[in-house]
Amino acid sequence: MEKTSETNKRIAKNTFLLYVRMLFTMAVSLYTSRVVLNTLGIEDYGLYNVVGGFVSMFTFLNGAMASATQRFLNFELGCGNKERLHKVFCTSINIHALISVIILLLSETIGLWFVYTHLNIPPDRFLAALWVYHASVLATIVMVMSIPYNAVIIAHERMGAFAYISVLEVVLKLLIVYLLVISDIDKLKLYAILMLLIQLLIRFIYGNYSGRHFVETRYRWIWDKDLFKEMTGFAGWSLFGNIAAVAFTQGLNVLLNMFFGPALNAARGIAVQVQNAIKGFCINFQTALNPQITKSYASGDMPYMHNLVFTSSKFSYFLLLFISLPVMFETDLILQWWLKVVPAHTVVFVRLILVISMIDSLANPLIQAASATGKIRKYQSVVGTMLIMILPISYIALKCGSTPESVFIIQLIVFCVALFARVWMLRTLVNLSLSEYFRKALLPMFLVTVFSLVIPMVIRVCMLQSLSRFVTVCVVSFISVVVSVYIFGLVDKERAFFVDRLKTLRNKFRR
Repeated sequence: MEKTSETNKRIAKNTFLLYVRMLFTMAVSLYTSRVVLNTLGIEDYGLYNVVGGFVSMFTFLNGAMASATQRFLNFELGCGNKERLHKVFCTSINIHALISVIILLLSETIGLWFVYTHLNIPPDRFLAALWVYHASVLATIVMVMSIPYNAVIIAHERMGAFAYISVLEVVLKLLIVYLLVISDIDKLKLYAILMLLIQLLIRFIYGNYSGRHFVETRYRWIWDKDLFKEMTGFAGWSLFGNIAAVAFTQGLNVLLNMFFGPALNAARGIAVQVQNAIKGFCINFQTALNPQITKSYASGDMPYMHNLVFTSSKFSYFLLLFISLPVMFETDLILQWWLKVVPAHTVVFVRLILVISMIDSLANPLIQAASATGKIRKYQSVVGTMLIMILPISYIALKCGSTPESVFIIQLIVFCVALFARVWMLRTLVNLSLSEYFRKALLPMFLVTVFSLVIPMVIRVCMLQSLSRFVTVCVVSFISVVVSVYIFGLVDKERAFFVDRLKTLRNKFRR
């Protein structure tokens, strides 16, 4: 009990640190996105998103290996095997170096051919687009080599360092905005080069911090054939899921470009910016919990692991609902204030992508639980097949004359089906009860959502668009979600915990 209490306190502290990081980075990111859009223009902003995003399609190998690295580091820390932990880190460095070479070769051959022959790029901006492409390739390679160091920091639950380095990164991006405004050279080229330089600096900082605090990150050449096969085997099955993820994210971006041009990429780019800012509310919470899910499995504490999965799923959804609800009600007004020029389709894109994010927030705890076992072949095969179908279905829909919004609707439907497939397979992997997941996670989410919507929706319909309606809808939405979560979303122990925390805070302020 005492160990669990200490673990919960550490999770709470790490979550708080990550939220401080998120609030700062979100505020800066929203401002920089607006200035970058206005400085580059809609066309160049769209080009940066589609060309830079296209490069990330070649990171499907890295995504799979990053999951494997995080899982094996978490697992060995849970087991307490320091020698094995060092072997895992050094092996992951070797594998990520190999992945970097593969990404470079693919990007500068097949990728470059695709840019020349298939992307819809205005002729007068083609040279600038190539600058973006090559800079993005190098930045991606730097990011790949940073993965093992980031994973070690997260595995040790040193979220303070993770938060401080991330804050430095967004401050540097804010500096980029200033340089873009005052510079006379091609702003798209300059933006791509400066983003690359930031990646290089952050990579150095992560490596330096890890080397000073964690002995296992002191690299030396290690060749453990069995460990290599174990890690790459795990990554191999994760690869299919990551290919699917890349396909329905960057693949949809390419489809929108092919059918509608760069302007739609700008609209989607803005929607993704909003999504990334808001998803931080659940990602930071999940980042604090994820290591404990794997560590609890490694130590054999299955009831605690199940509870973490339920808690992470439920509260991730509540956190997203809390911030997304007012944004979805007042999307048009928020975008008008934020951006001087709002690209067509952006309002609907933002609303749809936020709904998708709320459903997607439930997937991460389930993925972590499956990954903890190391037996992910069936899980990744089934879910990956479902997700990868988003791209061909979307292509057929657009080819038949569907609107750009249809690709998001298709993605939402597939996500819902995949969610139930995930839970179904966890019955055998970690003995997770389907009825218990429905009762402890899905049912509270449904009730909270329904009762949170009613009053804000009535206010929005009855009032004309104005600042007063915006303030009223936001305040009422926040209150509706909080009250609904307290009544329908929490069990007695959770209510008692939050009441106790509030009393503690009140007593501190009274002093």
